[in-house]
Amino acid sequence: MEDDYQTVYDKLHRIYQKHRHKHRENGDTKQMCCMWSTQDPPDIIEGTPPFDDIEEAFDIAIKDGAALDLYDMHLDEAARKIMAMMTDQCRRAT
Repeated sequence: MEDDYQTVYDKLHRIYQKHRHKHRENGDTKQMCCMWSTQDPPDIIEGTPPFDDIEEAFDIAIKDGAALDLYDMHLDEAARKIMAMMTDQCRRAT
């Protein structure tokens, strides 16, 4: 299970780095919100490029509530939530 966590974390970190570099004013705090401008945050975060990349990378759907939760998380916590979402969505599909 820890290997699965590390794989998810590493993939999420790559996505984080890709989008964080567009907003250098945010620094590198490993907080998910740094993938968007914190000086001028978007009104709606669902369906934005960072979440589009996360959905594609992990084959999950991120809805409003989950998007807001993830936005406020540290990468470590977000990786664990994504793992839970993957498991939950896989169970619902079967």
